[in-house]
Amino acid sequence: MRSILVSVIAVLAGPALLAAGNIQTVIPAGTRVDVQLITALSSSADRSGDTFAAQVQDPIFIGGEELIPAGSTLRGHVTFVKPPGRVKGKAEMRLVGDSITTKDGHAYAFKSELANGNGSDVKVNGNEGTVEGQGKSKKKAAEETGIGAAAGAGAGALAAGGTGALYGAGIGALAGLIHTLAKHHKDIVLPTGTQMVFVLTSPGTPAKANPKAPTAPFICMTCQ
Repeated sequence: MRSILVSVIAVLAGPALLAAGNIQTVIPAGTRVDVQLITALSSSADRSGDTFAAQVQDPIFIGGEELIPAGSTLRGHVTFVKPPGRVKGKAEMRLVGDSITTKDGHAYAFKSELANGNGSDVKVNGNEGTVEGQGKSKKKAAEETGIGAAAGAGAGALAAGGTGALYGAGIGALAGLIHTLAKHHKDIVLPTGTQMVFVLTSPGTPAKANPKAPTAPFICMTCQ
């Protein structure tokens, strides 16, 4: 009778013990990962499919235990790049995190996207973690057009002894507009050390680490 009772308790306790074990080995979806870029990225040089690496800055604790130490390596890839438009439209770049590898060789695979709370150079527009470039303001475009118009007016005045100033202003405005339209809006540039925040959209489960993938060197931003 006692042996039967022990068996029943073991069966009932089994799932709970298994769940407790999983808590120590799975990174829950929704976990925030603060990193700094190791690989520089830009909308002018990178394309969809390019990979990047970043260093985990804050340890991740699961069930009271440190599962991911600071200095671990987050790896991800670029899924979308939109160059800045000549007339309108800001540059866009979408980054996703794919895995984290600790320095002792433990790896966890997941899906993650950029979230708000990044460094000042990273503006996320909320569309699946898409980074958005600064673009060019209407005021800036107007200033550049005005400069072109003023230069054209000056050239017209010199060419016609003052009587061609109005004609020159028209030519200058057109030249300024062409100059403005020809200039691209700003590209996205994310240099090494850029602070970023990824949030897991799927649980991080144990995976086989790539032995050929180098680990990230620890970057101390506060050390003297």
